[in-house]
Amino acid sequence: MKTIFTFLLAFIANFTLQAKPLIDGQDSVSQATVQADSVPQATVQADFVSLPPDSTAPVPGASASGLPVSSYPDSLPWPDNVRARLEAILSTSPLLSTSNMGLMVYDLTADSTIFCYNERKTLRPASTMKLITAITAIDRLGGSYQFRTSLRYTGTVSDNVLTGDVYCVGGFDPRFNSDDLAAFVEGIRSLGVDTIRGSLVADKMMKNEDRLGWGWCWDDDNPVLSPLLISRKDNFMERFVSELVDAGIVILGNIIEGDTPSDAYELVDRTHSIDQILMRMMKDSDNLYAESLFYQLAASSGNRPCNAQDARNIIKRLVCKLGLHPSNYVFADGSGLSLYNYVTAELEVEMLKYAYRNSNVYLHLYPSLPIAGSDGTLKRRMRNAFTADNVRAKTGTLSGVQSLAGYCSTPNNHTLCFAIINNGSLKDGPARALQDEICKELTRP
Repeated sequence: MKTIFTFLLAFIANFTLQAKPLIDGQDSVSQATVQADSVPQATVQADFVSLPPDSTAPVPGASASGLPVSSYPDSLPWPDNVRARLEAILSTSPLLSTSNMGLMVYDLTADSTIFCYNERKTLRPASTMKLITAITAIDRLGGSYQFRTSLRYTGTVSDNVLTGDVYCVGGFDPRFNSDDLAAFVEGIRSLGVDTIRGSLVADKMMKNEDRLGWGWCWDDDNPVLSPLLISRKDNFMERFVSELVDAGIVILGNIIEGDTPSDAYELVDRTHSIDQILMRMMKDSDNLYAESLFYQLAASSGNRPCNAQDARNIIKRLVCKLGLHPSNYVFADGSGLSLYNYVTAELEVEMLKYAYRNSNVYLHLYPSLPIAGSDGTLKRRMRNAFTADNVRAKTGTLSGVQSLAGYCSTPNNHTLCFAIINNGSLKDGPARALQDEICKELTRP
């Protein structure tokens, strides 16, 4: 009888152990291993999910792995936790069922890729194209480059009369304004001249006659691609004549377009630095400033007049230097306005990596990028504690296109660069919210 009693006690104890619920975290068999796209195997507490034994369907609010979005990543080491967070975001985003997205995140400190999603899918970049233009231009032209507009003349001055021609030489400076024009008028007055017996010549030979970019929409608010601008408008010579007349200077010749002879005397040279151009181009996403920089690239080829293809060729050479193939992309303009631009998240990340590793480029690029929650096109975005004053990135928006690419820092003092390009979202809000969420996950502890 004692033997039977002992057997029953052993049987009951064994049955109790086997029936012990898996929610007990102290039991080693209570942990489950989950495999997700782009995420190393992660050990997760099984009490987060209660599924029938044969069920593979995700529960509401779950990632593709079937686990709640925020349930398991924080238990992983960095950067596995970041990968898990991003995988969870993408697997539950309704935006990706109706639109295309490319995403790449690179750890510049550790020199390794953290996350990729369609990083080689060619997409329209919108204004993140300005990043490619800026990085190529700084690399090619140097940080001390100046945008230049000059006033020159030929002939002689006698009895307050200039017998000769006056040349306004355009260098496609988008910052040339009324103060600069006043300096031109003062330059004529400094000769002691009250009469010009000759022509006023607009020298627009820097670039070709194209006034619109390739692939620009005819009904868009497009900048004018003229190398001789004042206050963003293509009425330079009219303004100059008006200012000369107001200053009491008589003009006895015609207003014409032409080339400046090599022996012309220089009267005034007005310049603006590449940093002045970059700040407005990047912070405010100014398309005119971007196209101006694009044509400075073109002019550096030595061709006169230059054209957009000259600038494209220089960008392609840098792409080759990065180890990528230019034939995989289309560079239509410098601003991203064109619907013919096609790049990848991978290319934008490679450009950002190149800039970061070249101090001469990074020194001028980084201060020009919009700062989350503080200025530029990111002033009203990402104001949370992790991203504010941390994320520095170029935004991009066209109809059906939203993009974001730049740099951020992690709590463990790693510097990341990233590129996010979405095509096909008919509303800007959801795409921007997804970008902001991704950046938050990159920067939060």
